[in-house]
Parts: sequence; structure tokens; C-alpha cells
Amino acid sequence: MSLDHVRAIAGFALRESLRRRVFVVVAVLTVAFLVLYGLGAWQAFQEVDEGFGDDDLGGVEPQTVAGATFLGLAMFGTLFLGTILAVFLTLGAARGDAESGLLQPLLVRPVGRATYLVARFAGAAAICAAYVTVVFVAAAIITRVAGDWWPDRIVGPALGLAAAVALLAAVALAGSVFLASTANGIAVFMVFGAGLVAGLLGQIGEALSSDTLNTVADVSTWALPFEALYQDALAGLTADTVGFTKLAIDLGPFGGAQDAGPLLWLWVVGYLGLVCVIAARAFARRDL
Repeated sequence: MSLDHVRAIAGFALRESLRRRVFVVVAVLTVAFLVLYGLGAWQAFQEVDEGFGDDDLGGVEPQTVAGATFLGLAMFGTLFLGTILAVFLTLGAARGDAESGLLQPLLVRPVGRATYLVARFAGAAAICAAYVTVVFVAAAIITRVAGDWWPDRIVGPALGLAAAVALLAAVALAGSVFLASTANGIAVFMVFGAGLVAGLLGQIGEALSSDTLNTVADVSTWALPFEALYQDALAGLTADTVGFTKLAIDLGPFGGAQDAGPLLWLWVVGYLGLVCVIAARAFARRDL
């Protein structure tokens, strides 16, 4: 597998995305998201200042609760936009390009099918990871300006979001081997939604003290590790927060944060490898 071939194919995919104005669509959505987020955060902190000021409400810090809640919601929006970008970059990477006749000229010696998949994944994952990192940091800066609040961790949550969107890019690329472009896009968003449902089940299970719901949520979250990465990233925002403030955050809409520990990253690497192997073997058997 030649690095020159990987770079060439990744560059081809990037130029094709530019031709289709993928980045224009994502840029417009991103600007709209950040503007709305900035307005919402500014208004929320204004209400907190007017209603509570610097008061410590029985050990609960209103600024921290507002900041963590809003930045947690921004992380969800960032991951969603990153998923849109990942789908746009990969939904027709294999079957779609084959049906349109773009793939056959590339898959000649010495360029093989595995090289093509690796190149497409590397390009999409790098772009999506950089995108969510920039948007998350921008949201954190907006939160700082609007309410003078900064998360306890910034690097860990950013890495978690980057890894989560890279996993989704891998799933979308693997799906493109089996499904047509439209069907693959729908399938990836359904997988994304299933991960969110797993997170919600975990919150409901915690509220109801239901071992069954907690077990279902845990298994589902680890089966879809991008959700586990998202929850771990959420936990990093208030990693050093303690007492009633931490409790108030966990009970609010910011709930769902779970510190998964180092085993999560080992599982993410194994999961990514499994997805890549399945995609490569299936792609090798496909008639082009």
C-alpha cells in the first residue's frame, strides 16, 4: 500500500466534494449553528446574572450549571454536524462511485481496493475530526465570552468528539460497500439516532433505578461506541466539579455524561479495525 496512492485518492475525493459543494452546505449550517448558539448562550447567562448574580444556591453554582449545560448541548450539535459531513464525504464512496463509473479507472494496478478504502477513510476522518474540533473549540470560546465560564477539560472532550465522528465516517464508508448512496445515508443517520436513544435509555434507567434499562443502555452504548465517546467527552467538561453543582448538572439536560475510562479507547481501536476488515472483505468480493 503506497502512501502516494493514499494521498492521491484522498485528494481526488476532496476535489469531488468541492465540486459537489459539500463544504459550502456544511459551512452555512455551521455558521447558523454558532450564531444561534451564541445568541442562546448570551441570553441564558444574562438571565442567570439577573436572577442569581454570584449567589451560591445551597452549594450550586448557577454559572457552572448554565455553562456546562449549554456547552454540552453544543457538543451534541457539533457531533450532529460532523455526522452530516461524514455522510456527505462517504455515502457513495464505494457502490456509488462504482455505479457512476468513477471507481473503475482508479482500481488498476498498483492501486488496490483496500488502498482505495483506506484512502477514503483517512481523508474523511481527518476532515471530520478537524471540523468537530474547530467547532467545539469555537463553541467553548463563545461560552467563555458570553458567561465567563470555561470547561474543566478541553483537550479530552475534543479528542472524544473527533474519535466519535471518525467512527461514524468508518461506518458510513463500510455502508457504502453494501448500500446505494441514499439508502446508506439513511442507514447512518438511523445508527446515529440509535446511539442517542441508548443514551436516553441510560438517563431514564438512572432516574428510575432500573437495572434492566441500565443494562440495555450500557450494551447499546458500547455496541455503538461513538455514543460512549460522546458521553465520556461530556463527563470531561465537569471532571473537576464536585458537590451539589455536579449533582445538579447530572440531573439536568446535561445528564448522560459517563466517564468510560481507558478501556473505551482500546475498544474503539478494535471496533474500528473490525469495521475496516468487514468493509475490505466485502469490497474485495464485489463485482464492479
